[in-house]
Amino acid sequence: MKENRKIALITGITGQDGSYLTELLLGKGYAVHGVVRRTSNLLRSRIEHLRRDENIYAKSLVLHYGDLSDGTTLRRIFAAVQPAEVYHLAGQSHVGLSFEIPESTCEEIGMATLRLLEIARDQPSPVRFYHASSSEIFGNATESPQTEVTPLQPASPYGCAKAFATQLARVYRDSYGLFVCNGILYNHESPRRGENFVTRKITRAVARIARGLEDELALGSLESRRDWGRAQDYVVAMWLMLQHDRPDDYIVASGVTHSVGDFVQAAFAVVNLPWEKHVRHNPDFDRPTDPMHLVGSAEKIKAALGWKPTGSFPELVREMMEAELAAIDSKQNI
Repeated sequence: MKENRKIALITGITGQDGSYLTELLLGKGYAVHGVVRRTSNLLRSRIEHLRRDENIYAKSLVLHYGDLSDGTTLRRIFAAVQPAEVYHLAGQSHVGLSFEIPESTCEEIGMATLRLLEIARDQPSPVRFYHASSSEIFGNATESPQTEVTPLQPASPYGCAKAFATQLARVYRDSYGLFVCNGILYNHESPRRGENFVTRKITRAVARIARGLEDELALGSLESRRDWGRAQDYVVAMWLMLQHDRPDDYIVASGVTHSVGDFVQAAFAVVNLPWEKHVRHNPDFDRPTDPMHLVGSAEKIKAALGWKPTGSFPELVREMMEAELAAIDSKQNI
């Protein structure tokens, strides 16, 4: 690798955010290292195009086997890489699933963050640390829109774990002078969103309905509202936080909410089909508790770091839909 290149270490590099962040950092001349779990499936779809590029892989991009529960291996990775910036994105990220697997959710999110903060604190050279917090820490919020000082009232095991990790990050910043930022991100979507998330579930099903491969889309409540943005914009916010002269916490949000029903209608509009004909309610998909008023104020990050989101809600849905349709069409043409 070239000398004097800034080195970044990313946990969760194979996820939606990790893949977009990797592309962003490579474009800025970074050497990027990622922590990945050893698995029998070596195909990592979101970064596979980078792994197949001989000008990038093993040169500007290096992957390391590790697990967030294995502190010894993580310390070895830090010692070998000596990162200037750490982006901690990994962990069980599905809110609904956290009710099914609460213990592993809290372990992956809470204790793993503590483990990494301890390692970062022990580094011989200062490390800038980004922690991926979440709007779910506000849960049943006492005010709307939420700001960086809104009280934490999580309403799910996932939200509780993120609240714990977020507070830990603040403690390590205040107590040890560690440069650590909490990015309190609201829902952010893209064609790379996991298929177990409702937005991707919708666009995938609507595309298949449009191509005659399916006929029905079963969903939980269509009334649930979310503050949805573009993942590509939100990774820029992560990077900006670690370039600032002092660490802080920032909300990253669009400031506008839409319902699941709005997303459904926008998706069906792309393919000119009536959504009412194909959508049915399945109460099994309703969450035990569902925060109804999570919408963020991104005024602080806009003023301090000059960040701003791009694109509209319909454009986001269209981008996801076009990717789904293209994927189906490419397979059918083989």
